[in-house]
Amino acid sequence: MKINKLDVYYVSMPLIYPWRTAYGSDSSIHSILVKATSGDYSAWSESTPLYAPTYSPESAGSVFHNVSEILGPYVINKSFESPEELNQHLKIFKGNPFAKAAIEICWWTLQSTIKNIPLHQLLGGQNREVVVGADFGIQDSIDMLITKVDQAVKKGFPRVKLKVGKGWDYDVIHAVRTTFPNLTFHIDCNGGYTLDDLSFFKSIDKFELVFIEQPLQHNDFLDHAELATKIETPICLDESIIDLDITKKAIKYKSCEYINIKPGRVGGLANAIAIHNFCQNEGIPVWIGGMLESALGASICIALATLPNCTYPADVFPSSNFYETDLCSPDLKLSPNLTFKPNMGSLPEPDKERLNKQTYLYKEVVN
Repeated sequence: MKINKLDVYYVSMPLIYPWRTAYGSDSSIHSILVKATSGDYSAWSESTPLYAPTYSPESAGSVFHNVSEILGPYVINKSFESPEELNQHLKIFKGNPFAKAAIEICWWTLQSTIKNIPLHQLLGGQNREVVVGADFGIQDSIDMLITKVDQAVKKGFPRVKLKVGKGWDYDVIHAVRTTFPNLTFHIDCNGGYTLDDLSFFKSIDKFELVFIEQPLQHNDFLDHAELATKIETPICLDESIIDLDITKKAIKYKSCEYINIKPGRVGGLANAIAIHNFCQNEGIPVWIGGMLESALGASICIALATLPNCTYPADVFPSSNFYETDLCSPDLKLSPNLTFKPNMGSLPEPDKERLNKQTYLYKEVVN
């Protein structure tokens, strides 16, 4: 397949309520959308690294620049028969998985369009509904959080995830466990702690969390391995898992018992599948995370979450959870049983009027 043109959009999507984590607060989600054209066909991708390099070393600005000025021109009008071939071509460029994912995902969505095969089937997924959980960032107060968790419990969500950070951790976890003694939940530290905080991690063992997500630095797996030997609660790695090689090392050194996979963070869908398959062979369950993408990016995550080893409820959310109006149409809605069905037809695409209104930068990449 040959990509003849890329239309690269840097968009800003205002949130209903700020998304607060250990690394800061986002009032809008900055995302890169790419429309790839191959002959008479076109398809979209979305890569969402956020405004600043807080979640990872990349930012929306760096991804836009790299896709529009470096990676995009490097792939235009070259033939790639597989995503692995495309990834090998891009290997000359170090790191930058979100930028690479913006292009690599286009290969998959174009293939899905050209062959008229649903994306999840192309990925090797199953025709099954995707179970999702409820997530809560740092709130204005514990009472506010308890109210929101209560609503999630009454709706029947199978698990809850809480963002924590210094000053918003032990008391929050204690309040939620005390109020909901039978709740299945875990916490996400977003790399906000170090081994110096061992006493904190030991103190929360009694709350019987499913796991602690990314407790330590984003680029570490060795300290995580040490922490795992000193606490009872399992560890899940997120930010640390940037490729298959790191995944193999993390499992070899017993740094984690669960792994979160995000297509953007690992450089695209082929890498996500490779990580999934390796973890499955090693007996490590995985689950699919999100970056508060529009309905387009979220639908791609849903397709990935149909893979058989994705056994923990995914971080994919209905559009109305975060946006007054989704950038893409149709927006994403939960089914009555709180699951998502993978798209059997085409994926959601940006609404032209909304896209024009929310586009911050645009570049057409052609020869």
